[in-house]
This record gives sequence, structure tokens and C-alpha cells, in this order.
Amino acid sequence: MNIEQIIEKKRDGYELNREEIHYFIKGYVANEIPDYQASALLMAIYIRGMNKKEIGILTDEMRISGEVWDLSSIPGLKLDKHSTGGVGDKVSLVLGPMVASCGGKLAKMSGRGLGHTGGTLDKLESIPGFDIYENYEEFKNQINTVGMAIIGQDSEIDPADKKLYALRDVTATVSSIPLIASSIMSKKLASGADCILLDVKYGSGAFMKTIDDAKKLAQTMVDIGKELNKDVRAEITDMDQPLGLAVGNNLEVKEVINTLKGNGPKDLIELCLSSGSIMLQQAKIFDNEMDARRALTENINNGKAFEKFKEFVKAQKGDVSYIEYPEKFPVAKNIIKIYSLNSGFVTKINALAIGKASMELGGGREKLEDIIDMSAGIVLNKKIGDPISNGELLATLYTNKEDFKKIENDVLNAFRIEEKFDKNLISKKILID
Repeated sequence: MNIEQIIEKKRDGYELNREEIHYFIKGYVANEIPDYQASALLMAIYIRGMNKKEIGILTDEMRISGEVWDLSSIPGLKLDKHSTGGVGDKVSLVLGPMVASCGGKLAKMSGRGLGHTGGTLDKLESIPGFDIYENYEEFKNQINTVGMAIIGQDSEIDPADKKLYALRDVTATVSSIPLIASSIMSKKLASGADCILLDVKYGSGAFMKTIDDAKKLAQTMVDIGKELNKDVRAEITDMDQPLGLAVGNNLEVKEVINTLKGNGPKDLIELCLSSGSIMLQQAKIFDNEMDARRALTENINNGKAFEKFKEFVKAQKGDVSYIEYPEKFPVAKNIIKIYSLNSGFVTKINALAIGKASMELGGGREKLEDIIDMSAGIVLNKKIGDPISNGELLATLYTNKEDFKKIENDVLNAFRIEEKFDKNLISKKILID
């Protein structure tokens, strides 16, 4: 067997078997297969695709390319949740404490933001002292005692994905659904969770622009779960407007605090209740959605979810006083108000434009080495469907930069205001299991 034969086989549209996929992954991780040959195979996969069996094997071989964490010593079913990314997506920081307060065990590795999408780790690191670098034993102990942990990906987990992701980025093969699905799922399965809930987003602020593409990706990842005997389910949700009101790191943490105190934006709390009820059913803590939602709502109202968030922050060395007194978070020196020039209803908010504007204000990174301003970002005052009058506040910008005139115009132009709004056009969630 050699790599040329494997490239030729996939180029001609044939199915690869486990021995061939194993040969490729093992050889590439060991630097025995050069980038130019790996690139050729990635392009063949991009053009020819893969069937369910191939994708399942590719995911499994990537999963076992490095360390695989075993969480079986922790009682109960371990849960993980993954979002394909968007603007203002701080769900994990709300959902984790809600689920853990009901007895769930969240074992989550997260990533950083790049471009217009925010990163869970960046948001957590806006809390002074917060440590995302826990080792295997610390991770297990915290899940067992606190009920949740969110950390950065361990360097020994899934080295195949690290190498292949970097190669995909420079070979125009990023958007291949088999390669996206195997990348996401191999990391999730290597980190030890029994059950995974996926939030696959579509729209202007998401990687998948259409609902059809989101369905294909979601179904592919659910099928991987079935191939590998894991409980994997997927929600398909829209990202045609930012999630919640805050976009930017400590601004989003402050919104998380408000949400866990029962004062969060409707779309954010509804998504967390929906996702949380699925996860609690996956964990077999509740056997129906109604009882799970009731328990989650009760723990928001009685303060248990907020107390769990504080416990989680303290366990990872974060300064809990910032959670108790969010006014301690630094505030950017320049605060710019954006007012509407028309009256009517907000019919569109371009999430991509808002995400890019937040990045340009300092709240995100264009390149991996860029330094984030944790206080920069945008807080919306209106969402799709809201009425608005001429001169009324649309959004507030926060930045320590001095040149922001273009960004003001970009944010203003991200809003579409029309005389009428059809509520039936509001997107509905789709569940795939």
C-alpha cells in the first residue's frame, strides 16, 4: 500500500477502507507523508466526497491519533456541546451552569475566536485569573465535583486534526462537509464525552450560509455518532442576527451573568432552555422535555444556576468578585451611540457585519497572534421584529481605539428598517437525532 494508490482511488470516486484511511492518518501525523500528497488527497475528498462509513472511519482514526481521555470513572453520562460558531454566541457559559445545577456533567474543550466569530475561551479569559489550561486529572476532578469544566484543547489530543486543519486552510478545502464533520467530531469524541449536542448555525454570521448546508453538516455529524455508538444530536439554529444583545468578551460575560439571574435576552434564554432540556434527556436525568425545561427554569429563578457559574469560575481560578460585582470589569474609554435614521420595524441585522465591526473595535482577532481588547465590542438595543422610532438607540459601541467613524457607519448599515414586519419569517429551530 502507498499514498499514491490511495489518492488515485479517491480521485476516481471509490470508497476508502479502514486500512487505507489508517495508513494516511498515521503516516501524515508521523511526517512520513508530505503536505503535497496530503493536499492531493484532501482535494480528492473535497471533490469526490465520502460516504457515511468512510467519514466514520476517518473520524475514528483522527480520534485515536493522539491521547483519548477516559472519563468513565466519573459517575453518570458525560455531556459535551459544540456550536459551529457565530456572533454573540455565549451559550456554553449559560448552558453549562444550568445543566450542571440539575445534575448534568459537562466535559467541554473549547476554542478561541478568529475573524468575526467569538471564542468561548476568550470570553472566559476576560474574567481575571481564569485558567483554561487544566490537565487530565484536574479536568476529571472538576467535572466530578463541580459538574462542569471548560478548558482549551490538550496539545496531545487529536494531532491529526491540528495538522489537517492547518493544511485545509491553505488548500481551499475548508468547506468540505466530510472534513468539517470529522474535524469537529474527532476532537469531541477524543475528550471523553458520552453524549454530544451540536448547535449547527446558518445565516450571514455563520460558516454555513444556507439551512440546507447546515442540515447536511448536522446529519453527517449525527451519522458519525451512530457509526461510533455515541448519542449525538443536533439543533439547527439561525445566525442571521447576533445571539443575545452583547458582542465582545467581557460584554458577553456580563450578559451571561444577567441571564443566569433571570434577566437575559429572550433568544438566548430560549436556546439555552431548548439545548439544556435535550442534554438532560441525553444524560437520562429527565425523560421528557417538559420536566427538563421546568427544572432548568427553576434553577434560574432560585439562583442555583448562577451559584453554579460562580463555583465553576472559582474552580478554574477566576476572580469570583467580578461575577458578583460585574461593574468591576474594565469599560472601554470610547462609548459611541448609534441612533436610527428611520421609523418602523427592524427586519434584518447583518450578523457578519456586526461581528466584523466588533473585531475592528478590538473585540476580536483577524490573525491568531492578534491581542484582544476584552472591553471592546457592541451591545445591541434592538433585535429583529422590534419597533423603532427615528432617533431611537440602535446599538452602543465600546472601543479604546480612536478611529471608529467607518465602523459606526458599518453598524448603522447592518440594520434594515422597514414599515412592516412579518413575524412568520422568524426562523424556527430544527432538531436532528
